[in-house]
Amino acid sequence: MAGQIEIEVNGERREVPEGASVAELLTLIGLAAPKVAVERNLEIVPRSAWSSTRLGAGDRLEIVHFIGGG
Repeated sequence: MAGQIEIEVNGERREVPEGASVAELLTLIGLAAPKVAVERNLEIVPRSAWSSTRLGAGDRLEIVHFIGGG
């Protein structure tokens, strides 16, 4: 069983399973929506790389969820 690592998401500390991907993180926090942008350690993570981008201890992520309206 994998351990937990600590990362920062939108300025808040969060523990996630070691080896988790960006896609898995989004599912864990309920943001697996098509209108989401993810920045990891000051670099944009393309949607095509979410499943293959593994999180590491100390990573800093900024996640923006776009909401339409008028």
